[in-house]
Amino acid sequence: MALAQATTERVVVNRFTGLAISGFDPVAYFTDTSAVRGDERFEAVQNGAVWRFRNEGNRAAFVSHPEVYAPQFGGYDPIDVGRGKAVQGLPQLWTIHGQRLYLFASETSRTAFAVNPEGFANSAQRRWPKLKLELVQ
Repeated sequence: MALAQATTERVVVNRFTGLAISGFDPVAYFTDTSAVRGDERFEAVQNGAVWRFRNEGNRAAFVSHPEVYAPQFGGYDPIDVGRGKAVQGLPQLWTIHGQRLYLFASETSRTAFAVNPEGFANSAQRRWPKLKLELVQ
């Protein structure tokens, strides 16, 4: 497993490819309930990142409602965001809570979040505006 890294973008992107969440389809977490890699034929640019999708329908859904499908806190781990740190979440470590997608840097973070999702989500929500200002756009 890759090590989680601190980063300076408001949306987690690969510095070499520009892909958000490593090219995984953010809509597929909702429609397929799994982490599915997107296809380069179905891309959209949002918030300076390239998002990939497995089909045109998922791309259209995201373009219409990115606030629904994009991972919360730009793809950063909500446990760390709640601590005031931007640590990249991994697309393979995820959950949907309250109709929102969350990515985690470790299985430990995902397990902790599952115990008290409202508490961790609220803590991260309070810290995110200040933390986001510290990140490069």
